Amino acid sequence: MKRRELLTGMAAIGVARPVQARPLMPLHEKPREMLSPPFVDGAGRDLTLADFRGRVVLLNIWATWCVPCREEMPTLDALQEKLGGDDFHVLPLSIDRAGMKVVRRFYEEIGIRHLGMYLADSTRAMLAFGVLGLPTTILIDRNGFERGRLVGPAEWDSHEVMAQIQTIINERSE
Repeated sequence: MKRRELLTGMAAIGVARPVQARPLMPLHEKPREMLSPPFVDGAGRDLTLADFRGRVVLLNIWATWCVPCREEMPTLDALQEKLGGDDFHVLPLSIDRAGMKVVRRFYEEIGIRHLGMYLADSTRAMLAFGVLGLPTTILIDRNGFERGRLVGPAEWDSHEVMAQIQTIINERSE
């Protein structure tokens, strides 16, 4: 097999591209309404996005088997450490069919310390959130409206991304 063919094949399955600096998350001209399927947290409590109203949320839909998802997770953890609190929350929503045990194992393997664990039914979450690929990350304002969306990995703890998120955090709730 030629090197070119090998690299083309690897790129097609996502293992050849590490997390890179990407353009900022594209923001919508107008906030968009969102559906919110139920999901559970690491303690098994039932939640929806309404439980986070009043905070800006970065919803990251991912799975442990998704290579780009795995690569960007440390940057989401760092973002939560830096900006997380009463005004902002990173919500990593796993759609793993194997359940919370694989999410727990993954967090332990790579040393995730600042992110909560959340799990949703994959089909319901993908349909409700309009997910076309993983990871999909949605920026949600304090009123529960979608403000931006990015399909693919990013460096979530970069200064540029944090400044963009901080702008939404600084907006006052209506």
